[in-house]
Amino acid sequence: MRVVRLLAIGSALMMAASGCTSEPSLKEVAAQLQKDTQRLEADDVFKNPLKKLRILQRPDKDIPCAKDGFRRVLRATADYQRSKEEVLDSHLDGAQRLMENTLSQTLGYRMEYDISQADAPEGRFIHGSKEIGIIVNVYVAPEAPTWRLHAQTACLRR
Repeated sequence: MRVVRLLAIGSALMMAASGCTSEPSLKEVAAQLQKDTQRLEADDVFKNPLKKLRILQRPDKDIPCAKDGFRRVLRATADYQRSKEEVLDSHLDGAQRLMENTLSQTLGYRMEYDISQADAPEGRFIHGSKEIGIIVNVYVAPEAPTWRLHAQTACLRR
């Protein structure tokens, strides 16, 4: 029993001395968000020029937050053109599903579904996250641009 306790203490000290923590580094999380940006740009849906994907802010700069912390931010817009005969609710439903599928299946985000906003004519909100420390929020608007995406890392030390 004494040996097990000594091994546990020794390994904890080794991890602390080597800088191992359970929290990922800003560098790791930022690299993941940059990879997500590249995947979004390369996705078949958003490669289509009709979607008018615009990256407004790339996650390539550290933004100060909290005490001694930094985060990275991705902001983008894209459009999902509505046909003249399409009902607004159907258009918003389709745009919401398409973005949720892209975020979950292509980019690997865990989605949080909110059925209370179903059929809301003023737009829909999509929320998702990655365990590594990234959250994504998308506003699905009834007017162009249809999607207004904001993703950010947690506030982390460098």
